[in-house]
Amino acid sequence: MATELIIILIVSITTPLLSLVIGGPIIGAPIAIPIYVEYIRSARASEAKSVIGSIASASDMYYQTNGEWPTSVDDLEIEGELEVKQSTKNKWQFELQLDDQGGTIVATSTEEMAGGAGLIITFNRETGKYIGYGTKGQE
Repeated sequence: MATELIIILIVSITTPLLSLVIGGPIIGAPIAIPIYVEYIRSARASEAKSVIGSIASASDMYYQTNGEWPTSVDDLEIEGELEVKQSTKNKWQFELQLDDQGGTIVATSTEEMAGGAGLIITFNRETGKYIGYGTKGQE
């Protein structure tokens, strides 16, 4: 068993995970690799999810102050309701589509995000649920 574990570690360090042929002679690899990939996606998505939560809270405050929903993160920052780190803005772009029924907040990754560009996380304010990249049952 210890020999198999060493082989898994060597393979994962020297071979890109997504190019591994699953089902080879390494026992446990068909299960370990997908779980690891899901873990990495979830970790990368956590930064965007955290900011989305902050955007949702700041949007409620903005609405109470201004009587209308913000249309962008810039609106929230100008009003002093939110501050998003530049490093996060470099990795994620946020789009707000809010209304009295809830609406959505969408984060789309850029080239700066380690997982690549074009990965989407959507938060549905009405249901309080995330869908997309880094979530269980992702597309």
